[in-house]
Amino acid sequence: MPKSRTSRWLLGPALVAGIAYLDPGNVASNMSAGAAYGFLLVWVVVLGNLMAWLVQYLSAKLGIVTGRSLPELLGTRIGRPGVRVAYWLQAELVVMATDVAEVIGGAIALHLLFDVPLVLGGAITGVVSMLLLALHGRRGIVPFQRVMIALVLIIAIGFLAGVVLAPPSPRSVLDGLLPRFQDSGSVLLAASILGATVMPHAIYAHSALVRDRFDVRDPNRPSTPRLLRATRWDVSLAMAIAGTVNLGMLLLAAQNLVGVTGTDTIEGAHGAIAQHLGPVVAALFAVGLLASGLASTSVGAYAGAEVMSGLLHRRIPTMLRRVITILPALIVLALGVDPTAALVLSQVVLSFGIPFAVVPLVWLTARRDTLGAFRNRRRTTVLGVAVAGALITLNAALLWMLFTGA
Repeated sequence: MPKSRTSRWLLGPALVAGIAYLDPGNVASNMSAGAAYGFLLVWVVVLGNLMAWLVQYLSAKLGIVTGRSLPELLGTRIGRPGVRVAYWLQAELVVMATDVAEVIGGAIALHLLFDVPLVLGGAITGVVSMLLLALHGRRGIVPFQRVMIALVLIIAIGFLAGVVLAPPSPRSVLDGLLPRFQDSGSVLLAASILGATVMPHAIYAHSALVRDRFDVRDPNRPSTPRLLRATRWDVSLAMAIAGTVNLGMLLLAAQNLVGVTGTDTIEGAHGAIAQHLGPVVAALFAVGLLASGLASTSVGAYAGAEVMSGLLHRRIPTMLRRVITILPALIVLALGVDPTAALVLSQVVLSFGIPFAVVPLVWLTARRDTLGAFRNRRRTTVLGVAVAGALITLNAALLWMLFTGA
């Protein structure tokens, strides 16, 4: 039997799952924070990235050790059909909210680059994502991963070009590492950044990606300890890239957009970047946004298919699912809703799904009957509980401030 590809290249799944941390919702949150408060919330981006590392590693470990995704394991453990359907509905709502942000982000990018009408841009984004999903269906997980990683590189170049050309002072960045808030608006943006960092669909997707990549039935599959060691490097690389890009977005806005009017929208921020840094940097920013929308909506669709299959034990054709899940985004664009406002609202919907993904993940990875000798150590479980509690509390604060106007 030919040597398995997994023995030659063990990295990749985390880089694909990490695309969720580079979606247009992150662009809106980080750019808004930098434009409104300068370097004040640098520490929030760093903290969110550290939290994301632990969550994504636990998700990957669950898939590697059990050979099953988080939705699959929950589908077998939730015995009551009504409860299982209710869990699936909230997870499906999260995936659809994700699609709203990502399709709208792609539509905005196409409008900025080629003056394409927003509705048509949303449709083009959806069609391209279908082609990417077809690549996964016909060629398998490895070619899909390679395309996603290429898009990650484009995203990184697009969003970091402005920071490289006009770097902020190291002192300002270091000062932003001191945890503090300025007012209720800064608390709101901090909660939004964290809410856009750890996303439920990334947790579902990562456990499925490692399952598909490292099939437990493959006789050439590397040993579980080796895979877990490689996964720690994989997650570290993915989070380093995602954290650098997210921080770069905030620094770009903090350095160039503070006090500039109209930067509360992505279009306004793009115009200000063009004015301050030139059309080339602005074009790279738009290309990065387009790659972000295309890549993240493909991963979101992959997660949605896994959620339905794992919880309901049913699959519908990928292309039909893709059409259904992008319809809300196209409707939002057709109604003329402000695209940036729709992006922010989608992050609110995502925050509802965080406890339903993080809490079961920490619980399952701590259980001997699930992971056996690879279950979490006590300190890992304590950290996982702390992260879950912090995310739930901060997202509850986000919802409370949004709905009360505090």
